[in-house]
Amino acid sequence: LLTRVSLASGRRTGGLGRRTTLPGMVAPGPEPSIGRLLREGERSISFEFMPPRDEAGAEQLWHTIAALEPLAPTFVSVTYGAGGSTRDTTVALTGRIARETSLRAMGHLTCVGHTRADLVRVLTSYADAGVHNILALRGDPKDGPSAPWVATEGGLTYARELVELAHQTDDFTVGVAAFPEGHPAADSLERDAWVLAEKARAGADFAVTQLFFRPDDYVAGRARRRRTGGPIVPGIMPITSLRSLQQMAERCPARRSRYQVLARVEHLGTRPARAPAPASKIATELSGALLAAGAPGLHFYT
Repeated sequence: LLTRVSLASGRRTGGLGRRTTLPGMVAPGPEPSIGRLLREGERSISFEFMPPRDEAGAEQLWHTIAALEPLAPTFVSVTYGAGGSTRDTTVALTGRIARETSLRAMGHLTCVGHTRADLVRVLTSYADAGVHNILALRGDPKDGPSAPWVATEGGLTYARELVELAHQTDDFTVGVAAFPEGHPAADSLERDAWVLAEKARAGADFAVTQLFFRPDDYVAGRARRRRTGGPIVPGIMPITSLRSLQQMAERCPARRSRYQVLARVEHLGTRPARAPAPASKIATELSGALLAAGAPGLHFYT
């Protein structure tokens, strides 16, 4: 799939830990924002990493980053754990990527478990590390997106408030989340589209979708959200195991479409050696259909 997609980075990559200016060279100016690249560039490819749980996971993550860096992705990011549980690890890793690689890093930030002062400190940490693109999320409660939402005392309630705070804190380009099958807290798809429009009015420059499995859901959602004006990047989660598919689909709004996918791969559960090819085919088919439908690129949940 990657060999068929035009990448939109506009920068030369020098390898992991080799972001330098050689003698006689002019130091580069501010790099273009993610929103600008999505609007004006070629097809985008981006990757989102899970924060490692231990030293072995950290070593594996940096091997992965080194392998992906030559592909010159438009951006990469490190996700937050449920309830903001990986905040310090996420911020530290994102800053390290920005400092030590040629990759454009996007910082994640959620309202969950944070006071307004906490959020300002995290935003300032990102800015100090050279991270100028933020994905502003309300975030999920620790018990999942369908659990009742309870705001942190002294914190924020809505993602649009976090968008506004990011702009007040520093010169960030801000992205937000979109939900092709609707957020579980929204009482209708129209209401869900209205919420995304509110985030755009607050200053969101682009959106990245939650995982989904049917291209028609993305196309229909994009049509409902045209009034937002910003690009909407589809989020793709390649299937690596039936268990992970079932767990993620249960914790996100992709419950309707997951049954169609499960029907194609669940018989492979007893023959794991045969699973990679059919699972890769599903992700490739979805990606190709989305690009054919005019998606600005693909964001892979790794």
